[in-house]
Amino acid sequence: MKLYAPEYYNNFECIADKCDHSCCIGWEIDIDEESYEKYKKLGGYGLSIINSISTEDVPHFKLCAGDRCPHLDEKGLCNIILNVGEDYLCDICREHPRFYNYTKVCELGLGMSCREAARIILSSPNYDTFEEVGMVDAEEYEIYFDGREERKKLYTLLQDHSLDYNTRLANIYRIYGIDAGEDGKWLERINGLEYLDSAHRDLFGNYSVKKRPEGMDEYLERALAYFIYRHCTEAYDEEDFSFRLGFCLFCERLLASLAVTENAKTVTELAVLASIISEEIEYSEDNTEALK
Repeated sequence: MKLYAPEYYNNFECIADKCDHSCCIGWEIDIDEESYEKYKKLGGYGLSIINSISTEDVPHFKLCAGDRCPHLDEKGLCNIILNVGEDYLCDICREHPRFYNYTKVCELGLGMSCREAARIILSSPNYDTFEEVGMVDAEEYEIYFDGREERKKLYTLLQDHSLDYNTRLANIYRIYGIDAGEDGKWLERINGLEYLDSAHRDLFGNYSVKKRPEGMDEYLERALAYFIYRHCTEAYDEEDFSFRLGFCLFCERLLASLAVTENAKTVTELAVLASIISEEIEYSEDNTEALK
């Protein structure tokens, strides 16, 4: 099956020790079976890898003080890469922050939990331009609704720059029959989510449909396009597409609210807020489903 990615995908490269929010801190990483077997056959540094793995339930790396990966050195670099090479990274470490959509083709994307990925996404106007980047070992299967085609229609509405951004948003809400809802109900649901960082509960508590930052429309447009790409593409019918779109529009409103609350003025500052939303919501299936 052919693999496609947004034009901006090839601009991404892990910035490793230059990252101010390492994905090697705070996450308990499960290890796929193939990688685990490779580690058991390694000598040398392989012994350190095996000794760092807990086999309780699913094999995973045992976090150290400060919830750091045991293979993250003091400079913020990965000792597995330094000692035995990138080929020995487990699936999650090798793939992060990538995700895949499967329809008639396979599409690859970057998740905004990574701040560098978020900065690239928010800085890239050509979010509707896709390039073939390879092949994946997956069979084509029959689908009854093409989310990619519906996404194109939505992107056309989103990119109609003859209209101001708020008007474009209003048209999307109207055409797809979506109501932004009441702040109180959203805040109740926000308060009931599970958080990696408890401070984010208070941060998200600043949500309001009335909060819209000035001078950030182009970045919010790109953020919404990203949410649509990630969450709407695999919809199985028109109703499901609208259902998923409602979730994406909530994420856009939340990002707009946080931009006002935190007085974000630059794409870098907005990327930090987008990464928090992605980390707390998109990377938690329970939180995503609760908000949907």
